[in-house]
Formats: sequence, structure tokens, C-alpha cells
Amino acid sequence: MKKLMGTIGTFIGSTLGWYAAAKFGFMTAFFVSTIAGGVGLYYGVKFGNQLLG
Repeated sequence: MKKLMGTIGTFIGSTLGWYAAAKFGFMTAFFVSTIAGGVGLYYGVKFGNQLLG
């Protein structure tokens, strides 16, 4: 369950980061998407740990 939540968190974080920064250019969107994906992974796994108890 932790891995699934981490994957979902990464997807959501990356997507939000990409669309938030896409108006500033491709490389900016890529960089922000990568950072946001890492943050999403962290919080996704954290949520998965809390969900399992």
C-alpha cells in the first residue's frame, strides 16, 4: 500500500508541478515537476504509513 500511495502521490505532485510551471517554459516545467514529484512521493508514502497504522 505504501508503494501505491507513493506512486499516486508522485503522479499528482508531478502533474500539478508541470501545469503550474508550463507557462514559464519547458525546462522550468520539467524542473518544478521533478521537485513536486519528490514532494508528492514523500507525502504519499507518509499517508500510506498512516493509512496502514
